[in-house]
Amino acid sequence: MDASSDRIGDYIDDFGRYIAASPSSYHAAAEAARRLDAAGFTALAEIDDWDDTGGRHYVVRDGAIIAWVKPAVSGPTTPFRILGAHTDSPAFKLKPKPTVGSNGWLQAGVEVYGGPLLNSWLDRELELAGRLVTRDGTEHLVRTGPFLRIPQLALHLDRSANNGLTLDKQRHTTPVWGAGDASQADLIGHIAGLAGLDGADVTGYDLLTADTAAPARFGLDSSLFAAGRMDNLSSVHAGLCALIDAAVHVDDTDHISVLAAFDHEELGSQSRSGASGPFLSDVLGRLGDGLGASVSQRLRAYAASWCISADAGHAVHPNYPEQHDPANRPVPGGGPLLKINASQKYATDAHGAALWQRICADAGALYQEFVSNNSVPCGSTIGPLTATRLGIRVVDVGVPLLSMHSARELVHVNDPVALSAAVGAFFRGA
Repeated sequence: MDASSDRIGDYIDDFGRYIAASPSSYHAAAEAARRLDAAGFTALAEIDDWDDTGGRHYVVRDGAIIAWVKPAVSGPTTPFRILGAHTDSPAFKLKPKPTVGSNGWLQAGVEVYGGPLLNSWLDRELELAGRLVTRDGTEHLVRTGPFLRIPQLALHLDRSANNGLTLDKQRHTTPVWGAGDASQADLIGHIAGLAGLDGADVTGYDLLTADTAAPARFGLDSSLFAAGRMDNLSSVHAGLCALIDAAVHVDDTDHISVLAAFDHEELGSQSRSGASGPFLSDVLGRLGDGLGASVSQRLRAYAASWCISADAGHAVHPNYPEQHDPANRPVPGGGPLLKINASQKYATDAHGAALWQRICADAGALYQEFVSNNSVPCGSTIGPLTATRLGIRVVDVGVPLLSMHSARELVHVNDPVALSAAVGAFFRGA
């Protein structure tokens, strides 16, 4: 195996470990914080004075995290280079009064979170993961390991299932977790026990499902990688690796490098920890205050700043090629996508395209354009939200996936590696 193969293998192995450690947005932020701690970053609390915002720091807000490295020579008009991503993924979220059941089965009451491909969640061993809050306001991360399953109806009981499966979100997606009488069971009590807590002390929770199958390389030359939550942990991990590397070279740059990993993108980002909320503007504002920036100087800094909005995109599906644009056809291993949309669902413009070309050239990374088929409207990203809130130039990019929003997604191993290399060049100032 050559050095390039070794590098790809090391990166993908580490990416798999990050995914495995991050079954929820809260875990993803906590694992990022753990890695930043190990790299010499210092945590800051939002309720404290930030009398030292230089060097390497990060702050966590619920399931979101913002981290930065600041060169020693910085001033009130020093610009920012921001990698924006999101920590959440489509799933099912536990409802209030979640212990339910039917016909001798114990079940969990859940509601749909985001836009999952419902059928992909059937017949998989799932876990519940997220946070519990106790009476004193303390937050506890918890995960169950394999615990739940949404069973599909046998073909013998629905002979038309292969002709078109339609799932009712209320009736057909309730997972089972045991056998018995629901009136005698306590799902929250069981989960609290895993965290060493008394269920009676739990007064709030945010718990979501996650697929428990381990990330895996497979296919010809092990060139394919399958895992859950690559939309959008592929971007969070790429930005995290690039920022930790950027910290080593921080004093060779003339900008502040920032990783902003938001929560709730799959719901539209409108939350205190989402990209439509104030988190990024709060942090950048406090950094500006620490540098003595006036309002005018802060706006000058923003005018010279850039944000890469990194979110997974679509490779051409070999079984549904007609769903893609006939001229722009991203292929596996062809590099991360430059995402373009005339209606500004993606924030890329000509200047953003030029920046992306330049940093990919500097990184020695391939890239490819993505634009939607006119008959298949695209989704959106945090890019337009960030551009609108802050007036910072934004370019939208991301790795090409198959099976996006499935419980288990698919990528070519070269593409996440190339994305992280390009983000690294961005943070270096290319």
